Amino acid sequence: MRQIVLDTETTGLNPRAGNRIIEVGCVEVVNRRLTGNNFHRYINPERDSEEGALQVHGLTTEFLSDKPKFAEIAEEFREYVKDAEIIIHNAPFDLAFLDAEFERLGWPAFIKHVSEVTDTLVRAKEMHPGKRNSLDALCDRYEISNSHRTLHGALLDAELLAEVYLAMTRGQESFSIDLGEADGHADGSGAAVAALESIIVLQASAEELAEHEATLDRVDKESKGACVWRAEVAPANTN
Repeated sequence: MRQIVLDTETTGLNPRAGNRIIEVGCVEVVNRRLTGNNFHRYINPERDSEEGALQVHGLTTEFLSDKPKFAEIAEEFREYVKDAEIIIHNAPFDLAFLDAEFERLGWPAFIKHVSEVTDTLVRAKEMHPGKRNSLDALCDRYEISNSHRTLHGALLDAELLAEVYLAMTRGQESFSIDLGEADGHADGSGAAVAALESIIVLQASAEELAEHEATLDRVDKESKGACVWRAEVAPANTN
């Protein structure tokens, strides 16, 4: 599974007011591993940044003046994200700017070029209702260091978001992995799952079993016979 964690920096908040993308940063994740095959470009927006935006990203008009225009990097960018799942924090913001840039080129909306878009802000609000769910707040919650983040940067923010996303979704791993018909076998729902025969099971040694029983003896003694691991399981009612 190929996923692209994406972030942009812009000259302002509203693409319909003429604001443009000035930086695109993408981090590739394949099978939940960072590949290092990232995409990062600064872009000449052909206009100045609004003061509030400039304070956020620090990318001056002078710095961006010799950078390529979006149209010059558009095809390379489109090929990079093509058919991938795109992961964005607060996706409507970035998508509005990407759609505006694609519209200038006469292209369909951004979503038409990728498989799907996942918004980590929506997911974070579902997982942590009533709490702060900014990227900085999520870094703190999942103990991901962002001490080097003094200004917003598209690639840096995409790298942090990739770590946050992997931490947020860590509980999704299981023994049943969707592999497709070629690599697995169909279950009752029609999805292909990994063959469990490939999982290696190690039997406990006699010494390990004895140590386990000794531990249960101590628990049973300290709990005055209330050790739940030795409780008799009531037979199921078949009536």
